[in-house]
Amino acid sequence: MRNADIRRLDRAIQTMTKKLEAVRRGEWWPLNGSERRAMARALAGGAYKVARGRSAGRDEQQMDTTGNAAEMRLNAELTALHAERQRLTTEAARDKAAKRSSGWW
Repeated sequence: MRNADIRRLDRAIQTMTKKLEAVRRGEWWPLNGSERRAMARALAGGAYKVARGRSAGRDEQQMDTTGNAAEMRLNAELTALHAERQRLTTEAARDKAAKRSSGWW
């Protein structure tokens, strides 16, 4: 059962790494709902201001801030997955060592 848990965590780590790289490239698909709404709101507001001949600096800054927040969130989730994988690996090794040492020969 423990190896299955470790494999599940490996797949989750791989998926989270792909999401983090996509956010760093500026893609929107890994964002959650509130982050997508904030990006769309800033994009629409900036487009409106540019169409009116004004600067969209604040909206660009909002998009950058939202992207950075998403990157921090995904990085924290990735760190937590790595820590959980390390915990399971250590626990499995401890159980395996205990099983070997309990033999009678």
